[in-house]
Amino acid sequence: MKINIIGGLLAGAMLLAGTAFAGPQMTFGPNNEGTLQLDYKGQFQAMVRDNGSGAAKDDGTADFNFRRNRLALMGAYGDIMSMYVQTEFLENQNIQPLNVVDGNAGSDFYILDAQMRFKFDNAFNVYAGKFKYNMNRENLEACEAPLTLDRSLFIRAPFVGTTDKGAAVWGNLFNDIFQYRLDVTNGRSATGTDTPKSNFRYTGRAHVSLLDPETGYGYKGTYLGKKKVLTIGGSYQQEADVAYSDTVAKSGAVDYKGWTTDIFFEYPIDGIGTVTLSGAYEDIDLGGAYKGANPDSGTIGLNGEKNGWYVKGGYMLPKLPLQFFARYEKWKFAALNLSNTGLVADTIYDQRIDWYGIGANYYFRDQNLKLTMEYAQTNFDKTNATTKDFGTFITQLQLIF
Repeated sequence: MKINIIGGLLAGAMLLAGTAFAGPQMTFGPNNEGTLQLDYKGQFQAMVRDNGSGAAKDDGTADFNFRRNRLALMGAYGDIMSMYVQTEFLENQNIQPLNVVDGNAGSDFYILDAQMRFKFDNAFNVYAGKFKYNMNRENLEACEAPLTLDRSLFIRAPFVGTTDKGAAVWGNLFNDIFQYRLDVTNGRSATGTDTPKSNFRYTGRAHVSLLDPETGYGYKGTYLGKKKVLTIGGSYQQEADVAYSDTVAKSGAVDYKGWTTDIFFEYPIDGIGTVTLSGAYEDIDLGGAYKGANPDSGTIGLNGEKNGWYVKGGYMLPKLPLQFFARYEKWKFAALNLSNTGLVADTIYDQRIDWYGIGANYYFRDQNLKLTMEYAQTNFDKTNATTKDFGTFITQLQLIF
């Protein structure tokens, strides 16, 4: 293995050069009923992968970069109305989940979230704007509070990022044991002749909390032993006439249907530590469009038709803010092409991937200042010139200010 773990460890030590822990807050209005707060959220990484560079892409690749680099503005006026706006800047993220991009991947700055929130009652909330859709728990877990280094690389819904534009209603019932969520969003935003029709995407989700309730819109991958949680949930999502199986002939319209089921358990034990276990299964159905003569590119690839599952676990020491974790994922992709040229000859059908990782979190100030180290191995069932097994070592410093 060509991976330079010592270099990664040294890079992690250098990431601890400076710290800060609070965001500015202001109040306004006749009786100071309005509040506004500005936060910075950064995850700075040192990454080393054992392939991706060199003439044959067999040499190791090393990179310093931000996984996330965000400014968030949060506000509230009274007890009912609030807002949340978050930007993100990404630059030269050449090391991708399954390959390394040739050359410069470029940069991007955009609005990740822009939400108007109305809390009429614990049982009835309304969100409007751009927010996380409700397809799966993993996507709804806070980016800054995962159990492992990050959330699953493979569980995202097709044709969208981690957020979408629309409206959602949600709330908690039966003494916070049951939570429901319903949303209608853009889904695929293509118009004109790119899609058979332009339709909204609909999602429903529900969960049952059997121990301490999870009552917010977002979840956490770990509560650091501050709660006893056992939550079981599931989601269903659909969008009609989302793509063509033959984009040249404009024929073979297909619908999108997806569903997930998940479970989360965390339990602190006095004098022993905190145990965390979590798992989920997801199925993404795009009507077999990948079998068409000229399938829409969005129906294949990492976020195309697929199914798979993950399981992850963690253990946090009772008196030291050190948490060990491990994760295993198994996915089947209808069609996957990792070549930079996108040649049809490089496409592998029914590709299966095994992904596993181990690592640790050290919490200097809970999630506000955290150092994470993770080694992950990605193995392919079928290989070709552009698809090879690889390992990745990442050191990440998270700072919320």
